[in-house]
Amino acid sequence: MNLEIPKKLRPIVEQARLVAENVFRPISRKYDTAEHSYPKELDMLAALLDGMNEGGGRASASHLNRDDGARDPSATTKNGGNMIGVLGMMELCWGDVGLALTIPRQGLGNAAVAAVGTPEQKERFGKAWVAMAITEPSAGSDSAAIRTTARLDGDEWVLSGEKIFVTCGERADAVVVWATLDASVGRAAIKSFLVPKGTPGMKVVRLDKKLGIRASDTATIVFEDCRIPKENILGSPEIDTKKSFAGVMKTFDNTRPIVAAMAVGVARAALDRTKEILGRSNLLGRDARPGPNANAVETELHRLEAELEAARLLTMKAAWMADNGIPNSLEASMAKAKAARVANEITLRCVEWCGSVGYAEGELLEKWARDSKILDIFEGTQQIQMLIIARRLLGKSSAELR
Repeated sequence: MNLEIPKKLRPIVEQARLVAENVFRPISRKYDTAEHSYPKELDMLAALLDGMNEGGGRASASHLNRDDGARDPSATTKNGGNMIGVLGMMELCWGDVGLALTIPRQGLGNAAVAAVGTPEQKERFGKAWVAMAITEPSAGSDSAAIRTTARLDGDEWVLSGEKIFVTCGERADAVVVWATLDASVGRAAIKSFLVPKGTPGMKVVRLDKKLGIRASDTATIVFEDCRIPKENILGSPEIDTKKSFAGVMKTFDNTRPIVAAMAVGVARAALDRTKEILGRSNLLGRDARPGPNANAVETELHRLEAELEAARLLTMKAAWMADNGIPNSLEASMAKAKAARVANEITLRCVEWCGSVGYAEGELLEKWARDSKILDIFEGTQQIQMLIIARRLLGKSSAELR
């Protein structure tokens, strides 16, 4: 694995940084204050991404694809949609996490369709904005506790249940809904379904107010005898207790590195800005290297930069493995756990170091501290990631290690 940013990907990274600096940063506070207002400025960006993809580019969530076949050791190492996704997201979230989350047609549901969708589903929903609906009032970190049901009635699936904390649930064109075919079977019966917006029986009942990422809408959606075509199931409808619900969980192997990249981006933003502020106050020396004469702030700053670099490399490794057909569930959870925890620590510490300046609305530091917390919660909490990592390292099943 090459630890440097691949040369062919550098133009995309540079473009993402320009978007972060010239589009996201100027409107960041505006949409943090006006929660639930749609950022119309993102329409142009979405159109640009669409044009790049139609021209053969791979700059969207719909290209977070993977090949789980055995990799030929002699094959050339490649950097594809996953690596492009994490590198671009690091830069975008240097600008604003909430805005990055609400770019049209870049939802987590798009990544799910890319990961496990059929060619026909990718054709139908390839240009749609697809959200992801997993969490329920009684099923948060434990996805296997899902109680939303799906039953087959002729040529249609009938969905019933409630989903909460659906990112872009109101704005998206469709939603990937996790539901159980048979609650008595457990994890193996959990499947995911594509539900287009406006389908009878599907209703957005509430938009939540949040601590951070306010530019992104978060919805509660109720399904009451919601009927969708039989072919709208993602993956196989067969219940295989040997495979558990590994099929739907594949989505996380693609999306957790993306969340880790978000954490790396916002943490880097906080460190960059803090060094500017402290530098003006002469609290930082001119030598960037740690040494015996470094003060307490400089010493801690260097430690956190090292932690962030470790998170960045873990994130790149998880993406690289996905691009090269190497199973990456362990690495995806490691990257997500490390990056999210580091981002929380860095953004809060930066607010502390900058005192009243960092705590005030005149600076984005306080916003970044609020935004970063969600990255340690959604797509699997810190505790869930540590549990997954332990199971993988010890070779334990979910039943053996809870």
